[in-house]
Amino acid sequence: MLDIKWIRENPEALDAALQKRGASAVSSDVLALDEARRQHIAKVQVAQERRNAASKEIGKAMAEKDMATAERIKAEVAELKTFLTEAEEEERRLDKELNDVLSSLPNVPYDSVPVGKDENDNVETRRVGNIRNYGFAPKEHFELGEALGLMDFERATRMSGSRFTVLKGALARLERALGQFMLDLHTTEHGYSETMVPLMVRDEAAYGTGQLPKFSEDLFRTTDGRWLIPTAEVPLTNLVNGEIVDTAELPMRVTALTPCFRSEAGSAGRDTRGMLRQHQFWKVEMVSVTDAESSEAELERMTGCAEEVLKRLGLPFRTVTLCTGDMGFGAQKTYDIEVWLPGQDTFREISSCSVCGDFQGRRMNARYRPAGEKATRFVHTLNGSGVAVGRALIAVMENYQEEDGSITIPEVLVPYMGGMTRIEKA
Repeated sequence: MLDIKWIRENPEALDAALQKRGASAVSSDVLALDEARRQHIAKVQVAQERRNAASKEIGKAMAEKDMATAERIKAEVAELKTFLTEAEEEERRLDKELNDVLSSLPNVPYDSVPVGKDENDNVETRRVGNIRNYGFAPKEHFELGEALGLMDFERATRMSGSRFTVLKGALARLERALGQFMLDLHTTEHGYSETMVPLMVRDEAAYGTGQLPKFSEDLFRTTDGRWLIPTAEVPLTNLVNGEIVDTAELPMRVTALTPCFRSEAGSAGRDTRGMLRQHQFWKVEMVSVTDAESSEAELERMTGCAEEVLKRLGLPFRTVTLCTGDMGFGAQKTYDIEVWLPGQDTFREISSCSVCGDFQGRRMNARYRPAGEKATRFVHTLNGSGVAVGRALIAVMENYQEEDGSITIPEVLVPYMGGMTRIEKA
């Protein structure tokens, strides 16, 4: 959420930021709501002050036996009481109206973010690794998996519908191995603390990270009103919800391997074959909570941690800076890491690392107190995939496929596979 004080002081900057994101200017509407609320609060304060003064005047009039004056002021106090009772409800309405508008506004991009409309305007930052020359036509992951007898879409669809997959045998173990490898790398070499988190959260947690209210259709809701997490970003970031974090604990870096659940609203017809876009998938998430001065540098660090996963796996990839029109709702700057998929002959996203500034901290009321200062500040938050396990499985299958349909196990994963070096049809 954006700071209303900042909007008052920088309405043109807000409108410019929204226009960069392809949204309409709204500063005049926001400031009108803010002004109405502030004027109402001022009227309430005047009425409260008059009620307090009138109460003293009643006592003075009665002491002087001036009953007529006392009764007149009592009538005035009664009117003020009625006004203040109604004013409380009006203040709640005005607060909600302003808060709803503020909650719908996306974050303000960094000046360094390229301006653009969609993914076609993203800017490639770097490219790592060499694309293999296969000497045969590479197959897509679902062709490989089905031919091996280890990837079953028909049974998954029969029991759960579309966008689900059953993995068996060595492929199931390979997906588990990828998740464990990523966790081990981030916790032993990158300084993240492994965390087990709930897979269901309340409204306030989803609101804190920006999924609610704007993106409710992208989530699955339980019958008791909780939300299945679309990513571990939600519970990991909400670890500091409502808290004043000790500055000595910053930066706080946490990671988790969890299932993720997404409705994939609006993706009808996209990536319907295979397991590239699923309702349920595993992902290793990285979250950092920092002070205001460290967050921009932390983004570079976090992105490097995600890239290292692909480097260790020997997967070619490129890192792109997302343009203003392609960034997520809460991000100020985002790097997408796209892995090469030879079966599709293209790069596909496997990680997204974003810095959110105090956008989520403000929504969560999560703060820290800088050394030597009395006032608190809102924490800065970052999140990144470290990386999407299912997509890493796809990338390993396609990049390490052999002409006979077998799959070579990347060297770094062999210990996690019990010494297995190749997956072949039984």
